[in-house]
This record gives sequence, C-alpha cells and structure tokens, in this order.
Amino acid sequence: MLESMSQAVWYNQWLVGKFNKFLKGKILEVGCGIGNFTGNLTNYGEVFAIDIDKQHITETKKMLGSRVKVQFGDIEKSSVFFNGQKFDTVVCLNVLEHIKADKTALKNLYNLLNKDGTLILLVPAHELLFGEIDRSIGHFRRYDKTKLGKLMTNTGFKIISGRIINMLGGIGWWFASKFLASSKIETNKIKIFNFLAPIILPLEDIVEPPIGTSILMVVQK
Repeated sequence: MLESMSQAVWYNQWLVGKFNKFLKGKILEVGCGIGNFTGNLTNYGEVFAIDIDKQHITETKKMLGSRVKVQFGDIEKSSVFFNGQKFDTVVCLNVLEHIKADKTALKNLYNLLNKDGTLILLVPAHELLFGEIDRSIGHFRRYDKTKLGKLMTNTGFKIISGRIINMLGGIGWWFASKFLASSKIETNKIKIFNFLAPIILPLEDIVEPPIGTSILMVVQK
C-alpha cells in the first residue's frame, strides 16, 4: 500500500497543502513509512521521523539523507524518542488505525508535544466502509468524525479543525471494498485516481464532502 501511494504524487502534495499552515518549529512525523510525505515536511521546519519498520527507516534515510533525522520508534509503547525531545508539531498520517491500543498511542502523542503544540492527524473515515481492504493492510478500525473528536478532547486536546477529505478516493474505496469485495487497491485504480484527483479534489477547498477516505483533524495541546 505504501508503494502504491508513493505513486500518488499530486495527492500527497495536495494533502500536505491542507495542513501546511500548522507546520512549524521542530516537527516529528510518527510512522513515516517509506517517506511519502516526509520530504514535503522539510519545507516548514526541522524534521524528525520515527517508524517501527527497520526497512522503511533505511529507505527513508536513503531517500532524504541529512534532511531528516530518522530512528526506530513505537508510539503505542513509548513517548520518548530522540533523547526525550519535545516537538512543536507532530504529524501522524494513516497510522492510528494500525494500532490496537489507539487511546494509549494518542496519550503518547500528547506527551510528545510542547505546550500549545499541534498534532496533525489523518485516519480512515466512516466505520461502515470497513472491509477486506482494511483488514488486508492491517487496519483495526475506521473512524467516525464525531467519535474521534470526543476521543481527542478526552485525551486533553483542543480541537482546531476536523473535516472529511478525498471524496474521489472514498467512492473508489466503497466500490472496491463493498461492491467488488476486493482485498486490495489495484495499481490501475491508482492511475485513474491520479488522473482525476487534480480535477476533482480542489473542489474540496470550497466545501467539505459528505464522504471521503479520511478524516483530517488538527488539535492543540
């Protein structure tokens, strides 16, 4: 899945553009994967990154070199990384759904932030969309926006913004997962998405779509 999303270059840049105004200071990316978003973050501050997959860490280091400090880190088990440093911004994209104890992980994310620091979180939207594709890529759940907001406030965060994004992908996900009962997103579907995304997704800058692949939530400590 990470390799497939690495092909979605326009989407990755568009997504960062949805939250780049909140990026500042020392930035930690939690779950950097193979660095699909990491390089874009370096335009906004000093970037650190963690992941639980040693091969992903190696690939990210190879791709970005000295631009990013990368190390092993498991947000489900710890909130101490890079010798206990705290961060002004924590970015966690498509990670929380892979963690069984998501409440514990959120508390650890909270503890990583400086006072008034910002967490940028992206998770899969719509519990009813959960299906074989989710299971095949290690998702424990998808999220409801209202319930996610309550989870954030219960952790101690103040919500700055929260919205559904990527209606185009959401329709494709529903069709593949529920209608076709597929267990994966095929490469040719990614190519179709890449073609249509620059035409359709900018409309979401005007109005929040009713459905989408993801919830983008920005919260403050």
